[in-house]
Amino acid sequence: MEVILRTDIPKLGKAGEVVKVRDGFARNYLIPKGLAIPANQRTLKALENQRKIFLAKAERERKKMQTIAEKLKDMELTIYRKTIEEDRIFGSVSALDLLNLLKEKGIGIDKKQILLEEPIKRLGSYEIPIKLASDLIVSLKLEVLEER
Repeated sequence: MEVILRTDIPKLGKAGEVVKVRDGFARNYLIPKGLAIPANQRTLKALENQRKIFLAKAERERKKMQTIAEKLKDMELTIYRKTIEEDRIFGSVSALDLLNLLKEKGIGIDKKQILLEEPIKRLGSYEIPIKLASDLIVSLKLEVLEER
């Protein structure tokens, strides 16, 4: 089945492109989530007009992510946790904790964009990659300190 992508989808294509995917993937995932529309005679004719709209929306989203990247580049977050032993912390620092810290600072991103391989379980300084776009990854500086 051919569909027209409404947003950039990693490993599939960019917004406005016509791509061929399996029928089930299109019917059960892409179309219901609003990520794509079916490519038929009518939509292919309207594609030229919609392509401009899709590209403008993608450009606005890219500029938004670029401003978030500028904010994150200079930002250093600090989180306090209780310790068990020398530098092991009680519990861990997860992507959800980072997401909440960023929301407090006024930065709204998705949890999936935080590329934390495993939760942080020790005190120290960390650089966490944040994937804002397919080609835009920013390192966020995080300091985990002992709670007093």
